[in-house]
Amino acid sequence: MLTSNGRGAPARTPRAATSRRALAGIGLALLLVVGATQPAVGAQRAGPGASCPPDQPDCNVWDDEGGNPGDPGGGGDNDGGDNGGGGCQWNGRTIPCYDDIKGWFNSSDGCYYRLASPQDEAPEGMQWYVQTCNGSADVGNQVNVLREPPPGFGAPPDPEELARRALASIKLLPAPLAVAPRKRVGPGLVGLPVWMWSEQDTKYFGPIYKGETDRDVRVEITAEVKEIVWDMGNGEKVTCYDAGTEYDPTNKEHAGRPSPDCGYDEGYQKADTYDVTATTYWTVTWNGGGESGVILVTRNSGVVQIQINELQVVTR
Repeated sequence: MLTSNGRGAPARTPRAATSRRALAGIGLALLLVVGATQPAVGAQRAGPGASCPPDQPDCNVWDDEGGNPGDPGGGGDNDGGDNGGGGCQWNGRTIPCYDDIKGWFNSSDGCYYRLASPQDEAPEGMQWYVQTCNGSADVGNQVNVLREPPPGFGAPPDPEELARRALASIKLLPAPLAVAPRKRVGPGLVGLPVWMWSEQDTKYFGPIYKGETDRDVRVEITAEVKEIVWDMGNGEKVTCYDAGTEYDPTNKEHAGRPSPDCGYDEGYQKADTYDVTATTYWTVTWNGGGESGVILVTRNSGVVQIQINELQVVTR
């Protein structure tokens, strides 16, 4: 399985294929340019000189390629984020619908309610409640009120809220980038295939499992990467469905040939320096409390630069 043309991956053309075969024939030049690329040795959290996108706690680049991050991923209904999500809404904030100390939240007045104990005498249909208003964390600011059961009181936990709590407790990292050729090692040539890959590790691709329990309801989540969309820096994108194959400069079978599963097959058609980025698409499935659902999360990697030169032909 290579790449998908449905997400903007460039299709093969007879002209490009002919160009690639011709370039592959200059074995020595090919080995010096593309074959000189050394595989990256590891990934790390962005350090000095590289900051993460806003609202994204981690952005990964290979340790030999610092660079700048891309734009933050996600947004709207597609962003699972690391902020918990779900719950009840109050003054533009998302807060838990239930608190072990304060009780159940009533969104009509912004107060939490729990039954007072012991109960004093009350008219039929009414009870005494401990009221904590405005979603305040100050549990000392409480009063006893006599009223009918407030809206939302006694409601079971919201399974999706529990799923988002579980999601907030784990890290969904972007796949770190590795490409051949790389600017740091040396330039590539116009028309030659580009290889892209990432470290095949659970922390970058999943599956990652987590559970959350509230009262008698438990929800389990599974987070997995479904695809990585590489932005090649020239307006074209390539979609890959796994970590890709690492380019091996000592393997003659790799030289001048396209990656078997994640590559920019036709290569760049113009000499220039290109900023390559990638967006990792995590799918978080959850199940529990008699319900199930999916939360989509995107994460963006840092920038890796590729320098492409024109092929120089020397004649005697």
